[in-house]
Amino acid sequence: MRDGVITKADVYRPRAVGRYPILLVRTPYDKGQLNNPTMLRPLRAVDRGYGVVVQDVRGRFASEGKFDPFHQEFNDGYDSVEWCASQSWSDGKVGMYGGSYVGATQWLAAASVPPHLKCIVPFITASNYYEEWFYRGGALQLSFVEYWCLADFCSTDLARNGRDEEAERMLGVMDRMNEAFNFLPVKEIPYFRGNADFFYDWVSHPEQDEYWENFNLENYHDKIEVPSFNLGGWYDIFLQGTISNFQRMRSLGKTKESREQKLLIGPWMHAGRAPWMDKLVGEVDFGHKASFENADVEGMMLDFYDMWIKGISPKKDLPAVRIFVMGENVWRDEKEWPLARTRFTDYYFHSGGSANSLNGDGVLDETLPGDERADRYVYDPLDPTPTIGGALCCDATYNPAGPYDQTPVEKRKDVLVYSTPPLEGSLEVTGPVAMKLFSSTSAEDTDFTAKLVDVWPCGFAQTLTQGIIRARYRKSRKKAEFVEPGQIYEYNIDIWSTSNLFRSNHRIRVEVSSSNFPHFNRNMNTTKPVLEEGTPLVAVQHVFHDRAHPSCIILPVIPR
Repeated sequence: MRDGVITKADVYRPRAVGRYPILLVRTPYDKGQLNNPTMLRPLRAVDRGYGVVVQDVRGRFASEGKFDPFHQEFNDGYDSVEWCASQSWSDGKVGMYGGSYVGATQWLAAASVPPHLKCIVPFITASNYYEEWFYRGGALQLSFVEYWCLADFCSTDLARNGRDEEAERMLGVMDRMNEAFNFLPVKEIPYFRGNADFFYDWVSHPEQDEYWENFNLENYHDKIEVPSFNLGGWYDIFLQGTISNFQRMRSLGKTKESREQKLLIGPWMHAGRAPWMDKLVGEVDFGHKASFENADVEGMMLDFYDMWIKGISPKKDLPAVRIFVMGENVWRDEKEWPLARTRFTDYYFHSGGSANSLNGDGVLDETLPGDERADRYVYDPLDPTPTIGGALCCDATYNPAGPYDQTPVEKRKDVLVYSTPPLEGSLEVTGPVAMKLFSSTSAEDTDFTAKLVDVWPCGFAQTLTQGIIRARYRKSRKKAEFVEPGQIYEYNIDIWSTSNLFRSNHRIRVEVSSSNFPHFNRNMNTTKPVLEEGTPLVAVQHVFHDRAHPSCIILPVIPR
């Protein structure tokens, strides 16, 4: 690197002596661990006439230096690309690939504009690191951030440095993750001190301040000059980042080439069973067509490289957008996102004032509400609504990702449930989903959560997508503004995106509550600084759905 730090890499290249284009992978997860299909297998790339360089980023495994997540990847990414281009076995053209943080190393390298970088293929990665990686709606993505630090940084670093007793202790913590999730206040959790101190930077900045803006990828899209093939999953914790990178680069990319973006989204989660992107995701079998292997995503990646690095047109044109439509369980090609033919449709909440739980009287339909009683529930931070599946990462034991039956959650009195009658015909929902919620609380700060569910005729309630809003950040993530107890406010909740065919006799369902724990940290309903709260308050919540306050979910309906 430019400051003299040595990073180590494994190099794969064709047996024949020559100069080849190079595909670069920059990972914090050990350059030798390449046995998962979220990365293009090096030998398949070599067979196609590419060299592959797999590098441990600064401060990880074989590489020197101190690991400083995200911040280091601008300069180091530039230097690594240019090193690849300068080697005697390189023809000077470089592409990149990899998922999650390995996707971030691509984007941040591209933001530094190395002259020999020709294209990137980022998989399951973010765009706005504050809003999509660490926080959402102002709430910390607690289970992901804690487990990521413990599993991928603390335990591996301690073992690597010969601190076996501490490594054993960290592994013990990982075997009791519920204790870590429940630790209060979050800001004072002790496990990361001396091992992953950057955790305390992240929780010390609960608002989107200058700390986050320094490496917010959204500030660099208009500087990037290379095309990208964006790969994501409907149950990936960074789904919206994948979509946002595609959308923003199509309009903001600095060059014509960089606006040539591709997007592919399968029914996959971020991590879990091996192989990660199989046909069975969570509790739902999406069929063999859904698997990463059978979809030949690696082949599409190589076609993309051939086009932008070698100038070879693929036998079959890569579409701008390829999505897997769940429910119908088919792949479909599109020209844009959201789809131009989308009909955004309001589905309104109704009840007689008792939508609590699966057994309540909540109804969902397209009819504007009249004079209806508000629904009421009590949110106790010491008895939060539990997380059951969804767009999560990366703890398959304590917090598994993917579609799971939400019936256990829907039996709780602190969950409002609104359902359509069984559908008389199928209905496709593909695109961004949002909720307009009119609510009041007895507290000065609280959370409201939203979830879209596909209810099968047998009663299986398949989660599709979900969201959250912290009341103090309802207007801006940059500055807290508390609410007046008892006053009605309009909350706009981003529920991200999905593609699902609700089949005939299925029902569309919406859940509203005030917690989704441990996916998100619990709101203690106080005005203390976020993540510093210890003693909680119980809050009484009201959800209004009358003529003046038409709470609804906004669904992207696709005509058929």
